Amino acid sequence: MLAILFITFFALLLINIPIAFALGIAAALTLALDGTLPLNSIVTRAFVGVDSFTLLAIPFFIIAGELMNACGITERIVAFSRSLVGHIRGGLAHVTIVSNMFFSGISGSATADASALGSMMIPAMKKNGFDADYAVAVNASASAMGPIIPPSIMMVIYGSIANVSIAQLFLGGFVPGLMVALGLMLMAYYVATKRNYPAPRRSELPPVIPAFRDALWALAMPVIILGGIFSGVFTATEAGVVAVAYATLVGTFVYRTLTFRLVRELLVNAAVTTAAAMFLIAMATSFAWLLAWAGFGKTVLGFLGGISTDPTIAVLLILGFILILGLFIEGIPILIIFTPVLLPVVKGLGIDPVYFGVVLVMAVVIGSVTPPVGILTYICCAIAGLTISQAFRALVPFCAVLIAVLIAVALFPGLIMTIPNLASR
Repeated sequence: MLAILFITFFALLLINIPIAFALGIAAALTLALDGTLPLNSIVTRAFVGVDSFTLLAIPFFIIAGELMNACGITERIVAFSRSLVGHIRGGLAHVTIVSNMFFSGISGSATADASALGSMMIPAMKKNGFDADYAVAVNASASAMGPIIPPSIMMVIYGSIANVSIAQLFLGGFVPGLMVALGLMLMAYYVATKRNYPAPRRSELPPVIPAFRDALWALAMPVIILGGIFSGVFTATEAGVVAVAYATLVGTFVYRTLTFRLVRELLVNAAVTTAAAMFLIAMATSFAWLLAWAGFGKTVLGFLGGISTDPTIAVLLILGFILILGLFIEGIPILIIFTPVLLPVVKGLGIDPVYFGVVLVMAVVIGSVTPPVGILTYICCAIAGLTISQAFRALVPFCAVLIAVLIAVALFPGLIMTIPNLASR
């Protein structure tokens, strides 16, 4: 059964069938050929996959991100970031990274970060003398912080499947997210020095205090969301509703950029994005259920046990497998398919599911950067007018930074678990 499932799935991917349809067709065809289970099991499992109160956070965070972006939040965050780090060599690269760090606390989505900030920063970097491949590499790798720094849609999905505290997952992402930002800035500085990119003088940059005041309403949003979750005032799902309400009030009464027509367009866009995401989740859930029913988890456990029973080595092997898989498959399907399969394995090895969730999300999102299927790189290349092959060499050192941070937090769990453990006391 497993052979039929995987062969069908990858064959469909090779002929460019969209991944959601490939997952559903592969699962249905496998059931039909095997004949052990009724075919309507696919529909049942698909419904169960999206019938979750926790997943309601996804459409609300998507709507909040759309509203905040329409309010001109992106420009204000970029201006504030410029005032902070624009004077460093390779200035706009550092502005991109810091802006992505702030924007991650609003959108919770890597693709939203790549689209919103990439469409602004890549043309600006090209206009200011930066090579297009460098601009793509910086923007694609920086947008990977979206699902790591809370709030994170991927962590909501993992928490829903694994039945673990989403608040603890959010807290666990803080230090790895900051490590990614620092590592990317160091690499951006090194490459900028090597390519002799200039840095503007401080006098050419916006003053810090006025830029901070202008961006304050945007920067307050993640503080309100995360503060409410961690203090127990509202759940992660309810936080999505709070985020929408806050974005609406700021856009209407503070920035005064929201109109009824604009809100209607944003809601339509958010509905389309949510429908696509939910359909993908439904099909991936059916595929994951079939993997578990066929005993894939026991196969994985037996394979890992045959190599080593050390939990750290097991985690590194799993992450290596996820990184390789990420070269060919998008992030959310990987997360949904392999979380229920791998959770019994990691729990059997005594690995904390919160720690595992954070490193799993990190590995999945790195796959969204690495070619040939890296969706974040595709988005940035499309904005820059480059092909993947033209941007590949510039992308390698930045991907190396992401992988190095992943290995570091995997080897030293305290980097992830210290803040959640302190908060739970």
